[in-house]
Amino acid sequence: MASPAPGAGFQNKNRVAILAELDKEKRRLIQNSSMNNPGASIPLSRPALNKDFRDHAEQQHIAAQQKAALQHAHAHSSGFFITQDSSFGNLILPVLPRLDPPPPAE
Repeated sequence: MASPAPGAGFQNKNRVAILAELDKEKRRLIQNSSMNNPGASIPLSRPALNKDFRDHAEQQHIAAQQKAALQHAHAHSSGFFITQDSSFGNLILPVLPRLDPPPPAE
């Protein structure tokens, strides 16, 4: 079995001391924050509002991505594309035009 490196014990003690100091500082900041701002520790009474806001922001982001993808596709391709929800996460889908069948040959 390999023996630990000569400075490993010192590094481990140093790490533990740093983590303890960070934990102490974190507790002090939390305590000061709750004393200076008593309502800060009270959770929001309307978490659904935050969720709705995030959903709306995500929808706007997806719409912007769809618009950018559609513009890029039209600029770099001769095909036709539409924005459509896809089971596979595609922002845009190619559209193949329907062609009328040729008249029967006589």
